[in-house]
Amino acid sequence: MKMNGVLIPLERPVLLSELLEQQGYEQMRIAVEKNGEIIPKSAYLDTLVQDEDVLEIVSFVGGG
Repeated sequence: MKMNGVLIPLERPVLLSELLEQQGYEQMRIAVEKNGEIIPKSAYLDTLVQDEDVLEIVSFVGGG
């Protein structure tokens, strides 16, 4: 699996919500694109990530 350009081997398919937790992402402050498609937050618990998938994760940062 490739996440933000970095290869991360997966031993088995994993739920997106589990993967994000393992990688230390705060799910309410990010947007996730899987294979070119935006994944709604409501689908994180139902979306499987497999070794051939490509994820792009964008974190929202406050500022002024």
